[in-house]
Amino acid sequence: MLDRRLCCVQAHEKALKMAASWKLGCDPRLLRYLVGFPGRRSVSGLVNGAVGWSVSRGSSWRWFHSAQWLRGDPIKILMPSLSPTMEEGNIVKWLKKEGEAVNAGDALCEIETDKAVVTLDARDDGILAKIVVEEGTKNIRLGSLIGLIVEEGEDWKHVEIPKDVGPPPPASKPSEPRPSPEPQIAIPVKKEHTPRTQQFRLSPAAHNILEKHSLDASQGTATGPRGIFTKEDALRLVQLKQMGKITEFRLTPAPAATSTAPSPLQATAGPSYPRPMIPPVSTPGQPNAVGTFTEIPASNVRRVIAKRLTESKSTVPHAYATADCDLGAVLKVRQDLVKDDIKVSVNDFIIKAAALTLKQMPDVNVSWDGEGPKQLPCIDISVAVATDKGLITPIIKDAAAKGIQEIADSVKALSKKARDGKLLPEEYQGGSFSISNLRMFGIDEFTAVINPPQACILAVGRFRPVLKLTEDEEGNAKLQQRQLITVTMSSDSRVVDDELATRFLKSFKANLENPIRLA
Repeated sequence: MLDRRLCCVQAHEKALKMAASWKLGCDPRLLRYLVGFPGRRSVSGLVNGAVGWSVSRGSSWRWFHSAQWLRGDPIKILMPSLSPTMEEGNIVKWLKKEGEAVNAGDALCEIETDKAVVTLDARDDGILAKIVVEEGTKNIRLGSLIGLIVEEGEDWKHVEIPKDVGPPPPASKPSEPRPSPEPQIAIPVKKEHTPRTQQFRLSPAAHNILEKHSLDASQGTATGPRGIFTKEDALRLVQLKQMGKITEFRLTPAPAATSTAPSPLQATAGPSYPRPMIPPVSTPGQPNAVGTFTEIPASNVRRVIAKRLTESKSTVPHAYATADCDLGAVLKVRQDLVKDDIKVSVNDFIIKAAALTLKQMPDVNVSWDGEGPKQLPCIDISVAVATDKGLITPIIKDAAAKGIQEIADSVKALSKKARDGKLLPEEYQGGSFSISNLRMFGIDEFTAVINPPQACILAVGRFRPVLKLTEDEEGNAKLQQRQLITVTMSSDSRVVDDELATRFLKSFKANLENPIRLA
């Protein structure tokens, strides 16, 4: 009888292992360990437990596969860092739906970074079980959970969102280290009579809202940068007042001691001004008054552009050099190419001439990394492209080794991807030299801001007809029309001094005016 029971147990164990290993795709020996079945040396100890379990559990297969402790943790999809300067991202669109199968390499969603819209690809196979952050959500911090993937065969409809996953802990609020009221400490007698609003730095919008609703900043908490009491903080107080949780704030009349000349702080703390020191800000739900303005939300790209331009102008010593170049020979060559159905632009010749000049003068193909200059091995030209979201600079890699037509094709393809927001990070990160051309906007000449860590940027204006006095073969003076463009190079004086910049422009002018050198 015992032998028969042992045979039943062994047969049941074998069938269970085969079915489960086929279902879960794991090794039978590993399955034996996970499930807890002992080896043959302890079969006798298994008889009562296994047989009893088999008899009492008629639906053993369903129990086995639905056991909660056998399920693996879902694969977490976190907001990735898709560029060196990215701090937050926006979910533009989900390309997969919940319950849809996902293979490694499939596009999951489109994420707007501080540079462009980048596609996030899956790294694992499975099923998209949960979209945690819906499309259209903005300002998602790096490391935040945006979705979950489970393995095939698991119940994706009842997946639980892990509670231990979230964005990195936010930095300490700027409102905590409030400005120390040094004048109040020096004169403790006046501390209790000084309006509490003096402890806060109010934004113009917040000041206007608080004044209108008879509220005080001390009744709320400042959450703005450097402890500034913002418009959102003031609107939060208005809501609390409407709910009856706070009352109007009334200033206590100052004692007789204040009859002396008022301090600047006290002068600005009055409940109203005969004339505002700053223009009032529009209040939501009410028509705009004279002198008000409307706040425009800044995109990630705009914020990064503003930050980098400010850093560049405040930390990089800009120097400028200007030269006029004759485009007569370039325009003639371009016309000949058009006859052969080869479409290239004047800007393509400028890119090629700049790359060739950098090859001839490698001392200009450098960057400044904060500690010192670095000479770059590759000549990668960044071309400024204007988009609806701001300026972006796709890169023509190894431009000195490319022909004019190849450069033209690259510029067209990258410009289209830039305007569509489809540039990959490697297509706009890096570069050794930048070119910004405003010819199509009718600008004669301008100066551009250096894009760190690059050392130079070339600003190109429109080409214009100019009459010049020249001599013919017989030495007779005559007026001749020339097509000139003005180029201005902004250079980092720490690595490219005025003499080197002048020589670079002289060589660039010679290369551009003799397009045979660009072949």
